[in-house]
Amino acid sequence: MPTLHVAQVNFFPAPSSLALAEVLERWPSLADIAEAVGSAGVRVSVIQAGERSERLTRNGIDYHLVDVRPSDRAVEQGHRLAEWINEIEADVLHVHGLGFAEEASAVSRYLPELPILFQDHADRPPPWWQRNPWRSWYSCASAVAFTAPELARPFTRAGLFKPKTHVFAIPESSSRFTPGSRALARAETGLYGDPCVLWVGHLNEGKDPLVVLDGLARAASRMPGIRLWCAFGSDALLDRMQRRIERDPQLQGRVHLLGKVEHARVESLMRAADVFVSASRAESCGYALLEAMACGLPPVVTDIPSFRALTGNGRIGRLWPRGDAQKLSEALMSVTRNRPNCKQIRAHFDASLSFTAVGRQWAQAYVQVLESRCGRVT
Repeated sequence: MPTLHVAQVNFFPAPSSLALAEVLERWPSLADIAEAVGSAGVRVSVIQAGERSERLTRNGIDYHLVDVRPSDRAVEQGHRLAEWINEIEADVLHVHGLGFAEEASAVSRYLPELPILFQDHADRPPPWWQRNPWRSWYSCASAVAFTAPELARPFTRAGLFKPKTHVFAIPESSSRFTPGSRALARAETGLYGDPCVLWVGHLNEGKDPLVVLDGLARAASRMPGIRLWCAFGSDALLDRMQRRIERDPQLQGRVHLLGKVEHARVESLMRAADVFVSASRAESCGYALLEAMACGLPPVVTDIPSFRALTGNGRIGRLWPRGDAQKLSEALMSVTRNRPNCKQIRAHFDASLSFTAVGRQWAQAYVQVLESRCGRVT
């Protein structure tokens, strides 16, 4: 039986100044997801829209940068890429992003027998007055994949997918972080605390860092040794964070704002910490949470669909209602009193969230949509 061949396509155009190897450095998830699938024995070709043509083979994956400049419209781009997909004789098309339905629909008109599977990357349904053409474009989808099935509901409630469209729950990506010595990591990073709590995320309303400060202040009376360390990128709420810390004696000296750190250093911070905390109100996946569990770090995170899926419905760490500082403080105290074993967390990660595990899930999804398309019982 021939090896299953999947074409993963990114319609979002690559920067014109970058060669293909540089594109993969800029957008590492392109290679990460492809290599995860390749580890399951599936042949993978990645097709990236751009302004030049180039080919590259790396770690068993064939990458194609396709010049779509003659194509000004989405339909023309879809037809241009369909020629490449047809040339490499792919069995299944994996489309990155639900926002490229028009382009995928164009591919489907050119290759009507090709099963198409869309992967969510924090996409949102179009506004109601634009949905009719999107329903038509999404009709080409054999399947869609979200980190958690609940994330599909805004699309299904809007009637954007056909009833027979498969919905798969597959983590958006994974992490290559690993556990390490806490003592060495603390010596390297300077982190301390009992417990030592780590936040990694943007300081914005969606990540809700202010409720973390409120929860920490409530927990401090019961855990005087607690310390919070915040690594962040964008800092829209930094001034409010600083004012909140300055006026609360329970936070003064307990909260350390690290600012932006290199990604490689995040691994050391996670190895040094006792608890990972997140107050996100919504996430398509949760890359920082994936990284924390890859390091064996116990998570205390909001009870949202993607975090439920990644933590095994709260089996790993603790879930708490978003926006509820009192519940956060209780969760911090609970996980500190009964700290999960690092090896158990990593075992969960290896079994369900690692690149190998994610690759198996994708391989199973491809086989299911292909067999369904061929009219066979799965």
